[in-house]
Amino acid sequence: MSSTIIYTAVSLCAIGITSSVVLYFVARKFRVEEDPRVGQVEELLPGANCGGCGQPGCRGLSEAVVRANSLEGFSCPVGGAATLSGIAAVLGLEVDARVPRVAVARCNGDRERRPRTSHYEGYASCAVEHALYRGESDCPFGCLGLGDCARACAFDALRVPGAGLPVVDEEACLACGACVKACPRKIIELRDKGVKGRRVFVGCVNRDRGVPARAACGVACIGCGICVKECSFEAITVANNLAYIDPRKCKLCRKCVGACPTGAIHEVHFPPRKVALETSKVETEK
Repeated sequence: MSSTIIYTAVSLCAIGITSSVVLYFVARKFRVEEDPRVGQVEELLPGANCGGCGQPGCRGLSEAVVRANSLEGFSCPVGGAATLSGIAAVLGLEVDARVPRVAVARCNGDRERRPRTSHYEGYASCAVEHALYRGESDCPFGCLGLGDCARACAFDALRVPGAGLPVVDEEACLACGACVKACPRKIIELRDKGVKGRRVFVGCVNRDRGVPARAACGVACIGCGICVKECSFEAITVANNLAYIDPRKCKLCRKCVGACPTGAIHEVHFPPRKVALETSKVETEK
């Protein structure tokens, strides 16, 4: 009996030692040497792990950048241009200047301009309401106003006040894209901030034809194409009954803003128009 126990113990020890030796050589043969630059790049990143870069966190971005040995197609919305410049210095690469971007809510159909025709009483989530039915108004494309975008923002740059439309804090927004992914209606877009923060864009994503679109929302784009004719820079296109302004082509002339019959095109951070100032002056004199 004792000899059996001894033989068993010896056998187990021999198997353990043999397995350890085998595992040691296998680990040595197949081990992957990590590029030390991965750690250096990761230290330069803000550690937000927001996913705005399209990679699984800051570690994933570090590994991807080092592996690609190029910064083309990579970005860090939180760290911005300064972070990319630091990464370029570590890797001995050059980086092109990136145009600052900001989240824009392309819907202007608040509760006054887009009347409610029903009342939603389910779980307070845009994704849930969108999955169940068209929403509380007759516009199946407009903002649902339940704040999924605000909850997705890790930087408190977005809120949904009583009017039911997202309001973006441009100073706090880092263009990480989390709100874009969270919106089931796809009304939030990352657009170039523009010179002095000035932008012109269509505040609507309704793809219905003109009559039903206007019936559902007083400021809906009706795809009439008047803005296209007004634009001298071919910056505006109309597809699926909806106009879209290309921020890279737009010269901020604002002719389309005044030409839009429904007021669906918005201008941001521009000085007051001279016509408005002259009208105000006349009214004051009276």
